[in-house]
Amino acid sequence: MPETTIIEATSEQLAGVKYNSDGLVTAIAQDVENGEILMLAWMNAESLKMTFDEGRMVYWSRSRQELWRKGDTSGDRQFVREAYYDCDKDALLFKVEQEGAGACHTGNRSCFFSSFG
Repeated sequence: MPETTIIEATSEQLAGVKYNSDGLVTAIAQDVENGEILMLAWMNAESLKMTFDEGRMVYWSRSRQELWRKGDTSGDRQFVREAYYDCDKDALLFKVEQEGAGACHTGNRSCFFSSFG
């Protein structure tokens, strides 16, 4: 298992995150090694806190309406290495170490494998 990195976000930083009307904020997972965008998902305040506390990505599943610890069923876990928020504080970026086959439920490494045109 990769080493755990614990991010110590301040209470002010956590309070500043702007969630949408459903209490969610977008979260982008990016490969820390090569910069590849792996996936976009959603987080609520609880999953964000769990991600920081555990050092593993925890998302909110809109389809299942439940917390989703990435990799618990697939084995394709994501370990947090760095965490950022954008200038409006309404989007999050996590640089992660991706374990296993990849981030996408289709079996692809990245969810962004389809291009227009």
